[in-house]
Amino acid sequence: MAHRVRALVFDMDGTMVDSMPAHARSWEVFTRRHGIRMSVEEVLQKTTGRTGVECIRILMGEDVPEDRALELIAEKEAIYRDFFGKEFREVAGFRDFARDVTTRGLKLAVATAGDRHNIAFALEHLKLARRPDAIVGGDEGIAGKPEPALFLEAARRVQAAPAECVVFEDAPFGIEAARRAGMRAVAICSTHGAEELAGPHVIAQVRDYRELMNNEFLESLHA
Repeated sequence: MAHRVRALVFDMDGTMVDSMPAHARSWEVFTRRHGIRMSVEEVLQKTTGRTGVECIRILMGEDVPEDRALELIAEKEAIYRDFFGKEFREVAGFRDFARDVTTRGLKLAVATAGDRHNIAFALEHLKLARRPDAIVGGDEGIAGKPEPALFLEAARRVQAAPAECVVFEDAPFGIEAARRAGMRAVAICSTHGAEELAGPHVIAQVRDYRELMNNEFLESLHA
């Protein structure tokens, strides 16, 4: 690799935690409750990687006031946490991979469109050996993906240049956001196929972190 890697930046939903089925179920309940005539597949296609306020405005109109959008997304995410709390699971191997990342002296950052409540929920259940060095959430007033802002802010907080960061993502908007940020990416193919998560900046495509560890990915970074 042309640049030394100093930080790994992780999306959360579908990348750290296997939460997308629970998000799909919560969107199904929410859209039915509010009379939104859109399939769950289309909802996920339009919203995955977007911040909560962005999601509501995509589904219910750009004129939804911010305070109302925040109320609505809080409702939806409470449904999600109720579902996922009963069946919480990591993307296979994530905890062990995260431990190895920090053992090697790399910075570990989280950059997600999820809000602080979903972030706290995920971290509480993951019980990582060490808290991430930086966390950037979608309720901080930062544009969601495919804009690069979340990833660039994560890099800033761990004091790494974009070229020194590798992003881990499971969604097309996130892979595109990494490209726009000038960062390389690893595609975690937990929710999308490899063909949807491709690009010249994508340096690996795997199903989960066990595959990365078996392939000695961290050793290959020469960090």
